[in-house]
Amino acid sequence: MKKKIILCPNPHRDLGMVTTKAAECILQEMGFQTVVCSPFRDQKDESFADYDVKPLLQELKGADLLITFGGDGTILHLAKLAALHKIPVLGINMGGLGFIAELEKGELDVLRKLQDWTFETEHRMMLDVSVMRDGKQIYTNLGLNDAVIREGPISHAIHLKISSDGRHLADIAGDGVIVATPTGSTAYSLSAGGPVVEPVAQTMVVCPICIHNMRFSSYVLAPEHTLTVELERNGRKPVYLFVDESRAFALKADDKVVVRRSKHALKLVRLTERSFCEIFAQKMLPGGLNSEK
Repeated sequence: MKKKIILCPNPHRDLGMVTTKAAECILQEMGFQTVVCSPFRDQKDESFADYDVKPLLQELKGADLLITFGGDGTILHLAKLAALHKIPVLGINMGGLGFIAELEKGELDVLRKLQDWTFETEHRMMLDVSVMRDGKQIYTNLGLNDAVIREGPISHAIHLKISSDGRHLADIAGDGVIVATPTGSTAYSLSAGGPVVEPVAQTMVVCPICIHNMRFSSYVLAPEHTLTVELERNGRKPVYLFVDESRAFALKADDKVVVRRSKHALKLVRLTERSFCEIFAQKMLPGGLNSEK
């Protein structure tokens, strides 16, 4: 029976579906069944050239692999669905840094390694994030990168109390806090001064954002912990929760944000021998791919 591969191109990155079509030709030559789906809701079909775009939720049933064409944001957008359906993801980077994507758009010939279906996968830790209000769970989400609690559009310091398994961990006064997975350690957390963590590790990073108390840095915690973030003395100041850059969720004064390691994990396909350290050095350190010439 033919393996079914879903192609999810970001039409803002793969203009005219040039890279998607080239990849599709290679995959069909090897005998794979392919179908094109939009990674985003309400995306106009005209954005996908002459493709007959199918509904993603429908096509996920019975799919064996999902290939994205875009930046890491496209993978983040699809991570929850892929993890819940236990479908491995292969990212083809057409954006900027591309830490999560496996291939660059000029490496499509590497797709031929899928022929015998003996590729390796990395299991990336994810976060279960929920909000408790008056003893009831009113929000839940699944994130690959991070859960971010921060101030609203008007800049102001917010006060947060963080506990781990019911025991006090830290008090924060500043712009907010990031709870990141190892995958998310090279995203917002890194920009906020957090540590770089190998993505296959099993840890949680607690990284403050622009804090007033400079003695407090970041924590790297074992994954068994359950973290609770409470709002303190914020009055009517707007405070929001974001999970993997999702739509903001407005928090109220007595809300509790609970973050723990999820039982779900994202499976990322590996076709090259590049290590995370090599990728990080190439893309981020002086003299790497993104340095000025």
